[in-house]
Formats: sequence, C-alpha cells, structure tokens
Amino acid sequence: MSDTAVLNEAHPAHEHCSTLEETAAPGPLSRWVALVVLCIGMLMIVLDATVVNVALPRIDADLSFGPAALSWVLNAYTLAFGGLLLLGGRLGDVFGRLRAFQVGLAIFTVASALGGFAQTPGQLVATRALQGVGAALAAPSVLALLTTSAPDEAARNRAFALFGAVSSGGASIGLILGGLLTDVGSWRWTLFINVPLGLVVLLLVGRFVDETPRRSGRFDLVGAASATIGAGSLVWALIGAPDHGWGSVRTVGGFVLGAALFLLLARTETRHPHPMVQPHLVRNRRRVGALASMALIIGANLSMFFLVVQYIQLVLGFGPLATGIAFLPFSLGIFGMSRVTPWLIARVGPRAMLLTATSGLVVAYAWLSAAGTDGTYLGTVFGPMLIAGLATGLAFMPITATVLAGVEHEHAGSASGLLQTTQQLGSAVGVAVIVSVYAAGAVPGEFLPGAQAAFLTSALFSAVAASIAATVWLRGRRPVAVPESYPLEEVALADAA
Repeated sequence: MSDTAVLNEAHPAHEHCSTLEETAAPGPLSRWVALVVLCIGMLMIVLDATVVNVALPRIDADLSFGPAALSWVLNAYTLAFGGLLLLGGRLGDVFGRLRAFQVGLAIFTVASALGGFAQTPGQLVATRALQGVGAALAAPSVLALLTTSAPDEAARNRAFALFGAVSSGGASIGLILGGLLTDVGSWRWTLFINVPLGLVVLLLVGRFVDETPRRSGRFDLVGAASATIGAGSLVWALIGAPDHGWGSVRTVGGFVLGAALFLLLARTETRHPHPMVQPHLVRNRRRVGALASMALIIGANLSMFFLVVQYIQLVLGFGPLATGIAFLPFSLGIFGMSRVTPWLIARVGPRAMLLTATSGLVVAYAWLSAAGTDGTYLGTVFGPMLIAGLATGLAFMPITATVLAGVEHEHAGSASGLLQTTQQLGSAVGVAVIVSVYAAGAVPGEFLPGAQAAFLTSALFSAVAASIAATVWLRGRRPVAVPESYPLEEVALADAA
C-alpha cells in the first residue's frame, strides 16, 4: 500500500514554516520527540492496513464471516479511508493540521478498542470502518506537521527519510506483528495494540508539535459522501452477488445506487467552489490511464493479502507469525525496487517500466493459480510473491510521476490526494471482484475451490493495466517530469509503502 497523498498534503505548509519558526524555536530534544511521536501515529495507520490480514482465518473461525463476507474486514477500512481522505485533508487546512491529527487519531484509537471487543461480524466491520474515518482525518496531516516541526531543510530531509522508512516498513511490520499477537494471544490484540500507542501519541503530540495556521473555506461534504457510499454500494453488490445472484434486486440495486452516486460526485465536483478533486485533473488522458492502472494493480495485489494468507495457513499449515514472515519477499521486493526506480524512469520512461511491471504481475498471479494441496512455500508461494513485490515496486514510480506531471503547484495536493484515493477505493473494489469470483466457486470447509479463478482474475486485472500502458503512453520513452515540489526521491519514499 502508498502514502503519496500524505506527502503532497505537506507542501501547502511550507509557506508557513518561517512564521512558525519565528514564533517557536523548540530545542533538539523536543523536535526529536515530535518527529518520533508523529511517525508512531503514522505507523499505526499503516499497520492497520495489514495487521489484521494474517488473523483473517482466526477471525473467520471465531465470528463465522463466510468466504465472501470476510473481505469486509479489509474493505470497511479502505473504503472509509479512501473515500474520506480528501475531506480529511481539507479539514486539516481549515481547522489546523494538529487538531485534525488529534481528532482523527482519537477516533482511530477508540474504534480499535471497540473492534477488539467485537462479538459479531457486523460489530467488527463497523469498527473497522470507524478506524478508516479516523485514519482519513489523521493521515493527511502527518507530513505537514513534520515539515513545520523541522527548523531547516536538512531536518526536513531527515524527517522525510524516517517517514519513508516507517511507511515502507509498516506493511511488513504489520504482517509480522499481527502474526505474533495472534499466535501468542488472540486476533483481538491486533486491534488492542493501537490503544496504548494511541494514548501515548495523543498525550505527547499537543505538547511537542505546533499547530499550523488555519485557512478559510467550505467543505465538499456531498462529494465525500457520494464517493464513499457509492464505492461501498458497488462493493456490497459485488460481494453479495454469488449468494443472491447477479440479476437479483439486491445486486442490481447496489450497482444502480453506486452508479447514481458516482454521477452525483461528477456533477458536484464541477460545481462546488472547493471540490475534493479539481475537474481539470481528470481531463488528461495519461493521468486517467495512470490512475486506472494504479486501481487495477492495487486491486490485484489485495488478492495476495486476502487469498495467499488463507492458503498459507489453511493448506500449508503455517501459523499466523510464520505467515507474516512468509510475506517478507513481497514487502522487501517493493522496498528494494523503489530504490532504483528514480534512476530507471529518467532513462527508460514510464511506459517500458509499467509494461514490464504489469507483465511480471500477470506471471506472478498465473503462477499462484496453480496452487494445490501438494504445494510448498518455496515451490508455490515464494517465487510469485517475490515477482509481485518487485513488479509492484517498479510500477508505482511511473504511475506516480505521470499523475503528478504537469500539475500546477496549487493543485498538486489535489492530484496526489486523487492518487491516494484511487489506491484505496481501487483496492476495495478490486478485492470485492476477486472475492466474488472466489466465492462463486467456494466449497464450505475447503479453501482451494474458487482460488484458481480468483488468482486468474488478478492476472486479468494486471493484463488490462498492461494494455492501458501500451495504448495510453504511445510515446512513453520520453521521461515524465515531476513538479519541483515533488522530488523523485521523496515520491519513492512515499511509494515504498
């Protein structure tokens, strides 16, 4: 998963840095504490995208979700996070970044505690959605607060480096921590762990971090609601289709409602004085193609977290901790590739990189589709997981650079927020499609029936992304220029997640 929107939300704060520094000059220790506290807050948000993944089989056994409904444990968080992310950034602009961070993290912490006590699937899904709401409020403010807390450019660069390390390592840490907590305790501790961390951050952040100046403006509440509910309606229809039928009133009604809300979103964004998404950003063919590719790639990747976790535990017999460690090739592949992509994009261009990446993903998911009861970790999972990690790391940079290329400085935050929102909502809808395919062939008590078709669906997503790269970037050898306020080094750090 990427934090590009969080990165770009930081830049509007640059213009206020000198003012803050003149009025407050905290010592080195205070600045260090502020940096650590903010990064712990961000780590909590990053962790929760993956920490419950390795616990999914235990959650299903305990609360009896069912093969399709189990995906809501992931999707409730990503839908709320993605749908409200841009609104969260706007709230931080108007009411202050520190206040938005504190309110968001408080909601996130309370929701984590409630989720740990959940006794039914509905209660757990509701608290996961509430966690997403809190994350959407808190996340856009982190880098802005890091920027204003740094006294000079060197300190800001150190803050960005630590933020990148937290973001890139957070996914892997989440998988391993989730496995450890589930193994030694219960899946409930994957949620309870946020409570002491959240309380410590909330106690310290107000003391060591300065507030940012507020701005006047209105909120695009209709846009935020229509984006979130519209995506949720589509996901709800897709996940329930195998059980209720594709032609059922429930399924068709969900699709119709989702389409109507997205039409309302489009209409709202063209008329609102402060839209969540600047309409001119989606009139560029390459940018739209890059966003579509990102949604497809992230949607395909979520099958890795949803399906492979269950294959490793239910078929190969791994415990939760061993499952978390087993995912390291994927996370390390993304991190390792992100170190070289800034060099590659300047030499081969985005088209070649994206074609190579999506082709690698097709190979990885086609390989996983052959998984059987006689499979082994090294023979069945390790290879495709490593390929998928390297390919995903290769794809993020050209997509990010293309989305941000040619964007005016004043609209850069909106462009990066659009990218992050596309990632979150694309992952939710992608998982819904893949899980729907899986559930259509599922057999109660068995994992493998339906899994082959689901992995092939992920391969199809990747193939469609490859076709977009082949047609949209017709002159793709020309390197894409990223705006000066988004150095490739920083984008790479953000995308490493």
